[in-house]
Amino acid sequence: MKYILVTGGVISGIGKGIIASSVGTILKSCGLHVTAIKIDPYINIDAGTFSPYEHGEVFVLDDGGEVDLDLGNYERFLDIRLTKDNNLTTGKIYQSVINKERRGDYLGKTVQVVPHITDAIQEWVMRQARVPVDDDDVEPQVCVIELGGTVGDIESMPFIEAFRQFQFKVKRENFCNIHVSLVPQPSATGEQKTKPTQNSVRELRGLGLSPDLNILEKQMKPGQNVSEGQWVAFTDIGCMILILSSLQVICVHDVSSIYRVPLLLEDQGVVGYFCCRLNLPIETRPRKMLAKWKEMSDRSDRLLEQCSIALVGKYTKFSDSYASVIKALEHSALAISHKLEVKYVDSADLEAGTLQEEPVKYHEAWQKLCSADGILVPGGFGVRGTEGKIQAISWARKQKKPFLGVCLGMQLAVCEFARNMLDWKDANSTEFDAETKYPVVIDMPEHNPGQMGGTMRLGKRRTIFKTKNSILRKLYGDVDYVEERHRHRFEVNPELKQHFEEKGFRFVGQDVEGERMEVIELDDHLYFVGVQYHPEFTSRPIKPSPPYLGLLLAAAGRLPGYLQEGCWLSPRYGLMFSERPDSSHPFYIVHFQGNRI
Repeated sequence: MKYILVTGGVISGIGKGIIASSVGTILKSCGLHVTAIKIDPYINIDAGTFSPYEHGEVFVLDDGGEVDLDLGNYERFLDIRLTKDNNLTTGKIYQSVINKERRGDYLGKTVQVVPHITDAIQEWVMRQARVPVDDDDVEPQVCVIELGGTVGDIESMPFIEAFRQFQFKVKRENFCNIHVSLVPQPSATGEQKTKPTQNSVRELRGLGLSPDLNILEKQMKPGQNVSEGQWVAFTDIGCMILILSSLQVICVHDVSSIYRVPLLLEDQGVVGYFCCRLNLPIETRPRKMLAKWKEMSDRSDRLLEQCSIALVGKYTKFSDSYASVIKALEHSALAISHKLEVKYVDSADLEAGTLQEEPVKYHEAWQKLCSADGILVPGGFGVRGTEGKIQAISWARKQKKPFLGVCLGMQLAVCEFARNMLDWKDANSTEFDAETKYPVVIDMPEHNPGQMGGTMRLGKRRTIFKTKNSILRKLYGDVDYVEERHRHRFEVNPELKQHFEEKGFRFVGQDVEGERMEVIELDDHLYFVGVQYHPEFTSRPIKPSPPYLGLLLAAAGRLPGYLQEGCWLSPRYGLMFSERPDSSHPFYIVHFQGNRI
């Protein structure tokens, strides 16, 4: 097993997750089986109770793990399936050690940070690194480990010490440290400053870890480099000797798309470096996986047609709050060869109260909503902004605008229909109004109101399609069921189902027992779909999520042809094919830029 530790310096949020994902992608393209672990030094057991404004979205795994959003990057880049134990926190480690102490496993010894906490970290990493993450269930050969935060943070000290010991335990030829750092360029001087990175590397060395590979992130033009003289005074034999001739310092500039980062690293010789440094059994054949990434990146830069989606939510001031949602939209837009424009609309700005207090903000929000080609209402918690979301859903239904509601978005679509089409003016979710006369959305029996963490309906669950005449079923490939990831405490009241379906509001997907409503569709509407699950968590760059793909197709005006002719997408060129060739009909019928060829 080869271990690659990615640490960060100078500032947090520098992009360690993208670098770790990109390194894994390059190695996987060489024929290796790669897994990934994210270490978060905070004391929380998991990310489940975080505010989206604190750490961005909470990413959900197949096993129900609520984890850091970087694990979403790992899954999307590497096309793997991780588990909750791939996200290691200080809280998990201390909980594990304390449980052992309570059981008497330490036989009366004094339990200390060193060696007990550091040993627990090393054991966790070694155990989890061998868990298969690919569909073929083969044990990984390389484990990429990202240590969150920055070097020098007091909360990450036990992890640094653990890996200082770890490098000797697994031997040098099996352990490599990548240090990602920022080279700032003050606008006052325009000169790139390497001193912060030098200090960061010095501190890391003082803690016992010497970086094998330094990746410098800079705001600069391609081809521009930090001068050699800035580094010579701070180098020794075998580390950071040259910028251009040495493979041990990699300069990463801003790129047009994150999909170009693996290509950029590969161009700078990262594969050759790892091959020598870790003695990796890398195949010399052409790397088809990276070829697909290059084709995808090139096509992303050449897109001309544009499609706009209004994202109506309550966390719109921080885009990481909807990281997977944005990625799912990007994957779908790329699949149909459209440039995506996301219009962030704060749902509270759509409400009548905003009209009275800040009329300019109110009208700007409605202008964004009305000018968009499609509307998306993602998941969320809490009553703030829910009435604005209901207003947006009502507008989409009445104006026949393509609409997708995810989790809470689906529940609010049920509330909106009940109020305006069933004339249940008081209809609401018991999450927002426990005394409502028409509780169309209720809390689930297994919900524990006394404990917040890990008490939701989480992880991969099966949804059964109850009818063959379903838009979403066709988008999934006309399958009988799908398995998607969930994260919710409330559900549609199954006792009221009949009232909705009599008015053309159909529950076309339900759980295995037929008790929970999973998918809604509205008759006489091009695309009005709601899903209780979160399809964005399983979207991939070359395999977009069907509900999001349907939204983009409808917004671009291509959904009717796609459904009527049984089309399929070419992942390479983004063309829509309505007929596949066979011996009797050796021609494609292709839809390209709106033309049938």
